[in-house]
Amino acid sequence: MSRSQPLPPESSPVTDRYAVIGNPIAHSRSPLIHTAFARQTGQNLSYETLLAPLTEFPATVRRFQAEGGRGVNVTVPFKEAAWQMADELSPRARLAQAANTLVFTGTGIFADNTDGVGLIADLRQNLDFPLARKRILLMGAGGAARGVIGALLAEQPLLLVVANRTVSRALALQHHFAPYGIVEACDYAALRGVPFDCVINATAASLTGAALALPDTLFAPGSLAYDMMYGDRATPFLQFAQQHGAAHCADGLGMLVEQAAVAFRLWRQVQPQTQPVIGQLRVAAHE
Repeated sequence: MSRSQPLPPESSPVTDRYAVIGNPIAHSRSPLIHTAFARQTGQNLSYETLLAPLTEFPATVRRFQAEGGRGVNVTVPFKEAAWQMADELSPRARLAQAANTLVFTGTGIFADNTDGVGLIADLRQNLDFPLARKRILLMGAGGAARGVIGALLAEQPLLLVVANRTVSRALALQHHFAPYGIVEACDYAALRGVPFDCVINATAASLTGAALALPDTLFAPGSLAYDMMYGDRATPFLQFAQQHGAAHCADGLGMLVEQAAVAFRLWRQVQPQTQPVIGQLRVAAHE
């Protein structure tokens, strides 16, 4: 009589890998957000940060893809480079000419831009600040700004002004998005004496702690100052806004979570709840 053989151990399911790529990247809370989404929805995945040298973004993406990665989020300063290397584009990414979410498919790389829908969700649902008939100032003309202009114009504001230190970049965005709404372009000096209902900082200045040279007349009564960056304390822009008449101030943490939820659904085909995660991150920031 033969001795019975031991049963082989149960094989554990393969963990799907995702990441966020940027430079800098150590500050990113995306791993916390997507780990929370995975736990909430019962998804088996890991999520990491990848620091890409400024000249090696495509190589960093390809390496992660070759190692079995399933997709990446993209943050500053690589959103325009992500759009350029995609094989297939969503309508949002095509309009923005910038991408913040890449999905590795059997046929290549699919690119989307979830920044605009994330920003509008935060403004509407979390901050209760509708944009219809509002005067909006968007500061910056890089990939972060490109990703939200289409969504802002879809809210039918009275006016959208794009301000940038290099006026030619703001003018390029004005020309590109003119078919979709009223867009004007200028430098920061031209803003003196012009009040806005919503002022959005889409520059990278807050990442370095730099202050923007802004006139102190930007904020209309009841206005919102919104910084797309986030941190444990108020950014220099939000400090300026608090001192110069903004009625409400908000950082980009809500937008970060909302846009991440759209990316997570693209990757996993399930919709996570954002409010619990926003709450968890707010509490963690003050501990």
